[in-house]
Amino acid sequence: MRIYFWLLTAMLLMLSCQHSIITVDGGKVQGVPSAKAGIVVFKGIPYAAPPVGDLRWEDPQPVQPWEGVRVCDSFGPIAPQPGNAPGTFYGDEFYWEGTPEQSEDCLYLNVWAPAKSVGKPAAKLPVAMWIHGGAFLNGYGYEVTMDGDEWAARGVILVTINYRLGGLGFVSHPELTEEQGRSGNYGLMDQIAALRWVRDNIAQFGGDPSNITVFGQSAGAMSVKNLLISPLSKDLLAKAIIQSGGGLAPGGITSATVVPQSECDWQGRDIMETAGFGSLSEMRAAPASEIAGATSKYLAAGKGWVLLRPHIDGYSLTETFDDAVYDGSMAPVPVMIGYNKDDMGTLAGTSVDRFCAVRDSLGFPVYEYEFLRELPTDEAHPASAAGAFHSAELWYMFGT
Repeated sequence: MRIYFWLLTAMLLMLSCQHSIITVDGGKVQGVPSAKAGIVVFKGIPYAAPPVGDLRWEDPQPVQPWEGVRVCDSFGPIAPQPGNAPGTFYGDEFYWEGTPEQSEDCLYLNVWAPAKSVGKPAAKLPVAMWIHGGAFLNGYGYEVTMDGDEWAARGVILVTINYRLGGLGFVSHPELTEEQGRSGNYGLMDQIAALRWVRDNIAQFGGDPSNITVFGQSAGAMSVKNLLISPLSKDLLAKAIIQSGGGLAPGGITSATVVPQSECDWQGRDIMETAGFGSLSEMRAAPASEIAGATSKYLAAGKGWVLLRPHIDGYSLTETFDDAVYDGSMAPVPVMIGYNKDDMGTLAGTSVDRFCAVRDSLGFPVYEYEFLRELPTDEAHPASAAGAFHSAELWYMFGT
């Protein structure tokens, strides 16, 4: 009887695995059972071609097809980044195990879904796409706080993504701008490509492509703001959540006052020259780790803060978030926005209040929150004395 039991168990497992094979852009993928019963996770699905070689500092290209079934049982490499060292605030709180494998080939996403919905487009479950923070220099889509089991158990399909960071994702340069007519927003273009992938493929997991909520924290929240106003993405999402990414500045940050492409080009060239790269050809030939480390060398040289982040390039971004909110061109979708009690100072609430007032006056649904919960004081959370600090809500939001 014992032999028959194990044979039956093996057959059921094989059958469940077969049910988790679906077709997405590029080929067939197979999920694996997650730690929570009834949940399937697809780890490391490529959503674009590897941005390596000639594709470094290019917009993301279509995913390269593969043969057979891709078993998605391991997360993909993360974008090259300086990381958070042990002994630092975030190093101790979130990165005590170090960081996973880093590679320029980093454009992967992960999907958690109820097993019973996979392969059933008619299920039409709500979808949430998470964008990690990290000052556009650090982070990845499966950090220790980020797990989709609890979301999927509640009937929401969760997607988390990696995108290019730092010098590989957001550096501008005069030679690149001369070639492309713009430069610097490659990481933003990755996020847009990931959102488009979700729109085009999520039905295979049982998700509703017309009901996608994009949410993110810190730099991820700023990314959500950009997706809400970019002409390339604002029609792809149905709802948005902005966590600790600010609201509207006093008087508004107008498009005429922000750093222009030419100034971004100047700083990008200065960063690369400080790191020893005198030309675009030298930059393209350099190892990804050296490009990722260029910002650290720039800061060590005392040249000031590094502004490697999305900017108005006339293509992916055509105006500031503030201008888009005031002129009503932001995506007409419900938005939840807020901050943690101890993460952004006294200005956080007023900037969020300002955003909510404007959206409400224009007739759009808007919801404001303040996260007050402080982490328990124990060895697992050495930063708990900081109160409801920047990122503290992530443990609760993902149920980790």
